[in-house]
Amino acid sequence: MKVWVGIDDTDSTKGMCTTYLATLMIERLEEVGETVGFPRLIRLNPTIPYKTRGNGAVSFLIDVEEDRMDEVIEIARETIERYAELKDQNTHPGVVFVNEDLVDFLSEYSLRVVRDFVSLDLATFMIEKFDIRYLKFKKGRGLIGALASVGLKLEDMTIEVLAYRKSERFGKKREFDKESFFEADYETYPLTWDTVDWMNDVVVAVPNSPDPVLFGIRGESADAVMKAFEIVKTEPIDKYTIFITNQGTDMHLIHENEVEKLENYRSYIVRGVVNVEPYEIRGGHVFFHIRTRFGDVKCAAFEPTKQFRNVIRSLRKGDVVEVYGSMKKDTINLEKIKIVEVADVWVEENPKCPKCGKRMESVGKGKGFRCKRCKTKAFEKVLRKVKRYLDTGFYEVPPCARRHLSKPLIRMVGKRHIFR
Repeated sequence: MKVWVGIDDTDSTKGMCTTYLATLMIERLEEVGETVGFPRLIRLNPTIPYKTRGNGAVSFLIDVEEDRMDEVIEIARETIERYAELKDQNTHPGVVFVNEDLVDFLSEYSLRVVRDFVSLDLATFMIEKFDIRYLKFKKGRGLIGALASVGLKLEDMTIEVLAYRKSERFGKKREFDKESFFEADYETYPLTWDTVDWMNDVVVAVPNSPDPVLFGIRGESADAVMKAFEIVKTEPIDKYTIFITNQGTDMHLIHENEVEKLENYRSYIVRGVVNVEPYEIRGGHVFFHIRTRFGDVKCAAFEPTKQFRNVIRSLRKGDVVEVYGSMKKDTINLEKIKIVEVADVWVEENPKCPKCGKRMESVGKGKGFRCKRCKTKAFEKVLRKVKRYLDTGFYEVPPCARRHLSKPLIRMVGKRHIFR
């Protein structure tokens, strides 16, 4: 029989990673069955307040004899108990074991977990409805994502290879050759992306968090990510796993036509007209407002989005835009923006002298203007159209600020590739 195993909420801000734990579990399960295909790394709603880091769950398919399922569950239990961050008050693991023929019935629920706020009660209801076997640790909140990672349909998908550190290196500073990551990006882009950020001189593929991951390469195909994998130079690698994933797909975004109102902890695509021009607050965060069918909506480009803020600073009243991002505190945090229409901007100026071409000076309130040199007169100011240095089209945050689920523009406008 073929059974999907889904896992979530095993890590904490202090360490561990669900992808690493799943890798260890898969290795153990080879004793009783055979994994089928690549495991899946499914990123869930990025705005959930109690997420650890990237809010990712993992699932994989195993082919096993029915009478050995108890062994599968026991190995999963032992792996969680040994490696999960169970001592952390915010870690509540969950594991599900779903027969392959039930997966399609979970698709609607799973997409909701990626886009919405889902309760543990709903996950428990689904588990009981379909008589799904599961493991619950502490509050078992991980059951929400574990079940979603199994049932999510991937009409669009990408690949990531994750390399893991040797256990004695956990918690220590990662050692890697920076230039080799830039070389890998140069050789494999656009079949891989977000390995580095050229403009900000940052290696994006190497995390800063205290977990077992050494680096991760994302791309369109296993061949592409492994080509980059072979180029980079790092400290010794213990093991690596290739995942199918929903990263870089914009799957979390809800189009405005699908909802009657905007809510916090969801992510949206919303079109509107700029009605409050950009303003900056301490820390370098830039805000503006748009008039939408939902009313006035505040939007933000925070300091970590770096040069992307220059685009936002260029907006003016009347510009038509389409914003992409997550709503928190009634503000859409921008991931990218589409400039649909650039408004004409006019300014009033003193008229020019028709003889010498110099600006006239005001004679006094209500008395018009006069050229001191030529003595010519005029009675009204003139309008001048301001040159706008903003083109229509898409603009995105730099790789160093990109969320896991946000689709890079290269995947939207570049040549698409079918992967193995």
